[in-house]
Amino acid sequence: MSPARVPAAPPVARTARQLRESVTAARRRGRADTDTNPLRQGLRLERVPDPCAFVLFGATGDLAHRKVVPAIYQLWRTNLLPVEFSLVAVARRPYTSEAFAAELKASLEKYSRVLPIDEDSWAELAKRITYQQLDFADDAGFDSLGQKLDELDAKCGTAGNRLFYLAVQPSQVTEIVRQLGRVGLDKEVRGAGWRRLIVEKPFGRDLDSARLLNHEVHKVFRESQVYRIDHYLGKETVRNLMVFRFGNGIFEPVWNRSYVDHVQITVAESIGVEARGAFYEETGASRDILQNHLLQLMTLVAMEPPSSFQADALRDQKLQVLRAIAAPDADQVRKNVVRGQYGPGWVQGEPAAGYRQEPEVDPESETETFVAGRFEIDDWRWSGVPFYLRAGKRMPKRATEISIQFKDVPLRLFRESTGDPAPNVLAMRIQPDEGIMLRFAAKVPGLGLDVRTVNMDFAYDTSFVVDSPDAYETLILDSLLGDASLFTRADEVEAAWGVVTPIINAWAEMPPPHFPNYAAGSWGPEAADELLERDGRRWRRI
Repeated sequence: MSPARVPAAPPVARTARQLRESVTAARRRGRADTDTNPLRQGLRLERVPDPCAFVLFGATGDLAHRKVVPAIYQLWRTNLLPVEFSLVAVARRPYTSEAFAAELKASLEKYSRVLPIDEDSWAELAKRITYQQLDFADDAGFDSLGQKLDELDAKCGTAGNRLFYLAVQPSQVTEIVRQLGRVGLDKEVRGAGWRRLIVEKPFGRDLDSARLLNHEVHKVFRESQVYRIDHYLGKETVRNLMVFRFGNGIFEPVWNRSYVDHVQITVAESIGVEARGAFYEETGASRDILQNHLLQLMTLVAMEPPSSFQADALRDQKLQVLRAIAAPDADQVRKNVVRGQYGPGWVQGEPAAGYRQEPEVDPESETETFVAGRFEIDDWRWSGVPFYLRAGKRMPKRATEISIQFKDVPLRLFRESTGDPAPNVLAMRIQPDEGIMLRFAAKVPGLGLDVRTVNMDFAYDTSFVVDSPDAYETLILDSLLGDASLFTRADEVEAAWGVVTPIINAWAEMPPPHFPNYAAGSWGPEAADELLERDGRRWRRI
């Protein structure tokens, strides 16, 4: 049975005093439920967001049904949303609000991370769902949307606070932003509420398009209103990386080129492109994962300690890392970056088609589904330390890991012993089994000198009996609270494209590899292994 809630607002306008009393009661109820609500334990801000309208563009799309709406439902179920909350679903298809809510419930029954659905919680949330049919190029439709939001302010007490979530194709972002500005939905008037915009990746296709998109968005919204979302930054282990680095005095002194031999970051997916063939043909692994997920993880590993955990303090340090990565020229791309495309094979005991046999994919496609590269950061902390990044689809397993390998001990004391210890490794598993592993050498009990490598393993699911939130839950809640620390800033996006765009441009001038060049169910093309073997290293087995 769901926790008791403050009754829903009546369908009439309320006085300012009634509104304040309702908000206060809701927040008191939220604090009272803290002991029984594990999601509230450890939150950076122990408060419920302001009353608001959550305007979801692209509400009929896959992203909205798989990720965004399930995240909103979980936040509502666990009393992390205000009572004065409205979900305004915007899309082109014709629906009534009731019919669309029923479709959302069916999606929740498939994609919610907590099942079965709490019927009482869902019934309360469903009352707050409004569907608005809208063509993104239709001026009259946006005029009607503005009127609807004003009505919700009066009817539901949303207080003029509005979050616009663009779960749409990148090509539609500029037009939606322009229309929001034309109607004045971006304007923040003192005492009339805040306005915020969430934009999904990919943010641009290259450096020039990212700059243009930033320019178009900034015509309407200030940078402080814009939240560019990368769901990897909301994952629990990614967030814990900062605490692990800066909250433990034993690691920071050795987190540099004097002790670290190299760093590996892997983002592996066992699935193919599924029903996203047309989308992937336009992006490929370099735009889909390298420019955002991989480089963002790299900045968190390599950045200097920020002065605080405030948004700009964190993002300033991440930006410095990106600017310290030298943009590769064509020769460096040819030598240090590998691309691949999967062919037919077997994944987890099941036959898997090749990329060119996937729906909506060109039978002669030259799009990469795998990318691996060697990068260096030219600063005092990391100069000379290679960072090996790789990402691919149709890998043997789904796994994301950051692996820091330390240098060998300077004196090889154990050459004549039964075992020869491997270098120390610190591995942070981002998904699916979140945790941290430290590998070190130990003597096997006995009379001889038998040295073995052992692991000290920390796993979230066994160490904390806590219901960890999904990344989208974390990021949506942060955006409602006005905390942008886990979102990318405009200059960050452009700096990341400054690293990846030369790679894409160099590939365009080179003859493509003989695709496919790795079988589904393998760890990528042989050239990716040779990339490390040339340096006397090898990929860590995950």
